[in-house]
Amino acid sequence: MPFRKTAFRALVAICAIAVLLFAPLPWQPMTKIHSEVTIQRPPEEVFAFVSTPANWPAWHPSSLAVRGATDHSLQVGEQVTEAFRVAGREGTVVWTVTARRAPAFWSIDGDIDGRKAGTVTYTLTPIDAGTRFERDFTYKAPTLLFSLLNWAALRKQIEAESTEAVRRLKVRLDGGAQVG
Repeated sequence: MPFRKTAFRALVAICAIAVLLFAPLPWQPMTKIHSEVTIQRPPEEVFAFVSTPANWPAWHPSSLAVRGATDHSLQVGEQVTEAFRVAGREGTVVWTVTARRAPAFWSIDGDIDGRKAGTVTYTLTPIDAGTRFERDFTYKAPTLLFSLLNWAALRKQIEAESTEAVRRLKVRLDGGAQVG
């Protein structure tokens, strides 16, 4: 009988922990990943390049492929579907343009299976040497488990991928590649 009581208590504890780990968080902590680089091109050229989804796989290591409206700089309300690999996780996200003030600001919201996946914003500032390009990726932690994983590893991996992305963008655009 004592063994059954102990086993039952352990089972209840495991179930309680599972509920806590996977239950939606009431406050959903926000993470912001900021990356920036100076590019030796005018803001208009940089803006046209980064806001055209067909170019994303050429410079962002997480962007595997894009489909839909990919051949032009997207306007507010337009959508594109992207196959991605972020922090080792593969999936598909639908991005919707939510703000556009060419050539200074562009914002997209992501949706994965009906769930908000995050927001990417590009801010472009003219400077003497060309353009300061800033990329911000913000996302919420919907569960305690996600929050713990984000704290332990995900955020660092996503920061590294974002840093590599803007480095590649700089190399691609400063290296004399045709922008279009």
